[in-house]
Amino acid sequence: MEDQNYYTYTIRLPQFEGPFDLLLFFIERDELDINNIPIAKITDDFLDYVRHIDALNIDLASEFIVVAATLMRIKAKMLLPRKAVDEEGNEIDPREELVQKLIEYKRYKETLDTFRQKEEARSLMFERGNTKDDLRRIAEVAMVDAELESITLFKLLKAFENVLDRLKDDAVVAHTIARYEYTIQEQQNYLYSKISLGIKSSFEDVFLKLESRIHAIVTFLALLELLSQQKVHLIQGEGANNFWLTRGKDSEQDEDEGDDIDNNYVREHEEEE
Repeated sequence: MEDQNYYTYTIRLPQFEGPFDLLLFFIERDELDINNIPIAKITDDFLDYVRHIDALNIDLASEFIVVAATLMRIKAKMLLPRKAVDEEGNEIDPREELVQKLIEYKRYKETLDTFRQKEEARSLMFERGNTKDDLRRIAEVAMVDAELESITLFKLLKAFENVLDRLKDDAVVAHTIARYEYTIQEQQNYLYSKISLGIKSSFEDVFLKLESRIHAIVTFLALLELLSQQKVHLIQGEGANNFWLTRGKDSEQDEDEGDDIDNNYVREHEEEE
């Protein structure tokens, strides 16, 4: 019967965040005066908890042991017939340091409880959307390349949007499936023919002579592919959506291949004309 009671007692032990949390529990449970702690009783309760606890957090074990030793030292001092006095001859209460620590801990704990309540109340609220702020956060996260520090994908898309606005089709949209003659590879060749090594080319000028919106879209996809391969670099100029394009300088082989692409692209278009 005794073993059964002991087992019931151990599984019902509450978990505490630390030794001071446990001491405060004893003080509040027994409605004790925090400034006049019955050190003998609270020491016995504390040691009893440490002895019977099922599993003690390793990180907190040393803290519990230190506080247990402190309580035993204070208890021993209070049993001594000679009382310690300060420089002015006033009797020193060995509990004073512990009491001050408990009062400070209690103040911080109450503050944390207040913050926790505010956090729970705040979690039930919904903020009103802010489109500009949302777009700004997207622009900060969506980078085209780590090397393009202030150039974001959002800004690049805004510049491309301006290009599409100029190429806006006035005709009524026909819901037909058509196969377009433009390919990503061909438009990469076109971009290489427009961008000279070591010379900046305007983003808008590169898209200036395109025939339609679909032509611009395919060209833009080709540009993104070249950017990801670092065969073309993007530089932000003055203004919010002003960009310049330059050839990449990864290797001499890329430069030779670029020249071959330029020549092939020019010859093909001369034959068509």
